[in-house]
Amino acid sequence: MIDKSYSETLDRFKQNEKPEVVLILAENPDLIKIVVAWTNLEVRRIDGIKECTGELETEAWDWLWKNVVYDLKVLRETIGKSISETVLETKMKRLISNRVVFPDGTVNSYVQRYLREQVVKLFESNPRKTLKTG
Repeated sequence: MIDKSYSETLDRFKQNEKPEVVLILAENPDLIKIVVAWTNLEVRRIDGIKECTGELETEAWDWLWKNVVYDLKVLRETIGKSISETVLETKMKRLISNRVVFPDGTVNSYVQRYLREQVVKLFESNPRKTLKTG
């Protein structure tokens, strides 16, 4: 029952995503690296989840995050250690509090679209040269 409550709560947040959070990432390469790495990181729910007792939206969001574990060191290694652990932790808190990343290892769908558009722009501005066969 608690697993269902957890999933329903998470789904509620995903259904109410805000597109404005994309602005947090725009022009911030460190945050972009973290978000990209986040989607490749193992994020697990803890055993023995207790029922959410908070009624406020912020309490429900905190409850979701208190019931997952992930490894900041692995995240740091995935992004190439260009960020100190302290800075990474601070930036993760920013991404979490702004609901850019979700506690199931996914990211805000507007952010996902933004990142994909950036990749497409990179390919369009640097098209691969075709090889002539002989």
